[in-house]
Amino acid sequence: MPSTPKFAHVVFQTSQHEAMREWYCSLLNAHVVYEGHGLTFITFDDEHHRIALAHIPDLEPRPKNASLVNHVAYTFDSLDELLDRYVELKAKGIEPWRPVQHGVTTSLYYEDPDGNHVEMQVDNFATADEATAYMEGEEYDNDPIGVRYRPELMVEALRSGVPAAQLQTRQWAKETSPELPHPMAD
Repeated sequence: MPSTPKFAHVVFQTSQHEAMREWYCSLLNAHVVYEGHGLTFITFDDEHHRIALAHIPDLEPRPKNASLVNHVAYTFDSLDELLDRYVELKAKGIEPWRPVQHGVTTSLYYEDPDGNHVEMQVDNFATADEATAYMEGEEYDNDPIGVRYRPELMVEALRSGVPAAQLQTRQWAKETSPELPHPMAD
């Protein structure tokens, strides 16, 4: 049987290595394990590094319409954990540029100092089979992107006792934030 690899790390080339280092350490509650010779290695778990920064001076900003990796995603075990991180990051001045209730996940998208996108998410289903069944259903087929929501309202609702299972639905997002445009509108 062939072996299956696991994700190890991502490398960003940047001319803003200090800002990127601080941003990713804040976003992921990470720490630097090595810095020198034009490299910074950062981790947040048992892997020796999950993010590397290659310090390259005088890089040109990429055009918004360039081919690129759209985003890198990190998942939490619960909605409580995701929203706790949201509150921590907001206190540090890091706010999501696009919260999206995909249905299959509840997600917060952030933009790093170089304009790369990072998704912080929680799965809305207990198993991969349940998530796949949802993605094969009508709601997802009609709109695989989902709807925007206001994370501050979700924090408030969760802290007031609304069950996470209720908050992790498109219906809740639609009811509490009906005026928000579709995530792909801008």
